Formats: sequence, structure tokens, C-alpha cells
Amino acid sequence: MSFRNIKALMKSEIGSYMVSPAAYVFVIIFLLLSGSFTFLLGGFFQSGQATLSVFFMWHPWLYLFMVPAAGMHLWSEERRSGTLELLFTMPVTPFECIIAKFFAAWAFIAVGLFCTFPVVLTVSYLGNPDFGAIMTGYLGSILMAGSYLAITGFTSAITRSQVVSFIISVVVCLLLIFIGWPPITNTLVDWAPRGLIDFFASLSVMSHFESIQRGVIDSRDLLYYFSVIGFFLFLTSITLKNHRSG
Repeated sequence: MSFRNIKALMKSEIGSYMVSPAAYVFVIIFLLLSGSFTFLLGGFFQSGQATLSVFFMWHPWLYLFMVPAAGMHLWSEERRSGTLELLFTMPVTPFECIIAKFFAAWAFIAVGLFCTFPVVLTVSYLGNPDFGAIMTGYLGSILMAGSYLAITGFTSAITRSQVVSFIISVVVCLLLIFIGWPPITNTLVDWAPRGLIDFFASLSVMSHFESIQRGVIDSRDLLYYFSVIGFFLFLTSITLKNHRSG
């Protein structure tokens, strides 16, 4: 794996985001939705607390649609236009392409998340927030976005249709949310072993995100997110290699 190739590919991908009107529309929509959910639906001012818990509470649901929308083109467009075969003729490996595209898209989403800094300024003006919890909240948010993006990259690799990629990735991400949801796990208590229920609950993005959001950085939570990212990048690599050999 050549880091020079990855750097060059990332630079090209990021450049394509910078000149794409759709990228700016994405950031604007993300900021509008996150602000609306926080201040209008979340009752930020009514809570009377200098905390961003309401702000981060909506991120799993906001990313559920925004991240697949941002990543559904990663490989579907390459396959549809036929440029995937051309890409494979270049002196780069499929895994280098996967890493470059993933980190470029992840960086783009991170920039959109960074643009929410006025929310931090607002809570700082209104009180004395726990900046440690805010920083870990942002960390958990970007890790969760990376997990959703890795899933979307895989679904984008298995189909030529961006719409199909979007739908499949939303379903998979929604499954990772609901798998640890108490109303779901409580229905399994009567017929499934408790250990099995706890195992499936540990696969939910919500429990790990909530733990980090509270200001607790547990190695198990970090391992979870990096494992999800690595697993779906691995699946993407296998898919593209099979497409290349086929």
C-alpha cells in the first residue's frame, strides 16, 4: 500500500467535493437540520442547561439519511459510468482507492460537522458547559459518521444504482440503531438467552455513542467503531476485487 497514491487520490477526491455544488448544498442542509432539531424540536433553550446533549441526540438519526446521501455515489457512479475499469488500469490498488475515497468523504463530513461550531459558542455564552463532554461528543459523532459511511461505501460497491445504494445503507444503519433499542431487546427476553441479547445490544451504535457522548472514552467503544469501519471497508475491497476479476 502506497501512501503517496492514497494522498494523490484523496487530493483529487477532495478537489471534486470543493467544486461540486451538491457538496455545498449538503453542508447547508446538514447545518439547517441540525440547528432546527436542536433549537426547535429539541427544546434547547427550554432545558435551561448548558449542555449539547440535545444537539448530539439527533445525530444518529440525522446521519441515517445524510451520510448515505453523501456516500452513495462513491462506487455506484464509477460502475455506472464505466470509469471503475479505467481506475483499475492505473498504478493503484483497489484498497488504495477504497481508503482514499473513504477518508476524503469522511473529511468532507467532518468539515460539515465542524461548521456547527456556532452551537458550541452559543452554549458557552449561555453558561459554563463541560467542554470535555463536548469534545468527546464530537468524537463519537464523527466516528459514528465514519461507520455509516463505511457501510454506504460497501452498498455503493455492490450496485450501479445510487438510489439502491442509499436505500440499502439506510436499512443497514437503521438496523444498527434498533438492534440495541430497549423496546426491541425487551421483546426478546422471553425466548432468547440474556447473553445473546446483550451481544446483539452491544452491536448497536447507540449504546457506544451514548457512552462517548457522556464524556467517557472507553477503548471498547473506540474498538467497536473502528471494527465496523474496517469490516465494511474489507467487504468493499472483496466486492471490488471480484468485480475486477470478473
